[in-house]
Amino acid sequence: MSDPAQPLNLPHKVSTLLYVFDEADRVLLMERAQEPNLGLWSPCGGKLNTGAGESPHDCARREALEEMGLRLEAGDLHLTGIISEAGYQGSSHWLMFLFEVLPRQNKLPPTHREGRFQFFSRQELEGLPMPPTDRDFIWPTFFRHRGGFFVAHCTCLTNGSHDWRLEEGRTGFSA
Repeated sequence: MSDPAQPLNLPHKVSTLLYVFDEADRVLLMERAQEPNLGLWSPCGGKLNTGAGESPHDCARREALEEMGLRLEAGDLHLTGIISEAGYQGSSHWLMFLFEVLPRQNKLPPTHREGRFQFFSRQELEGLPMPPTDRDFIWPTFFRHRGGFFVAHCTCLTNGSHDWRLEEGRTGFSA
């Protein structure tokens, strides 16, 4: 983890996260069966194949197919947010692209090697085991800007806390 006064020279990792909803506006989450976030509920997604020059949209579509069996077109995705994270666990920096999947899904994907799936209402999110950064910042920011767009930066501090900064925000609709 880093101290904002002393930036670390760490590798960057780039990923996508997919926010999938059903007709009742419940969000689809995966209970992770492996690290990162083992045993915690989080949106599907994964790392970009940067060596192949994969775009964030292509990565999101690939991850939707691999993890949920969903075939998506580029127009099925809305880029809701971009989050940069400095000094995650003292080992890397992250750049995360958050996409809302526009077509509603009502069928649970089968259990995947990375975890099992379940739909949750917005109220049920509060009681779920999930990464603290998701509960404290990402979910509230996602819902506040849903249908719009936001950019945020997180600095991971040496004491285990996080310093969040909203850099841009455009509100959208609230479902």
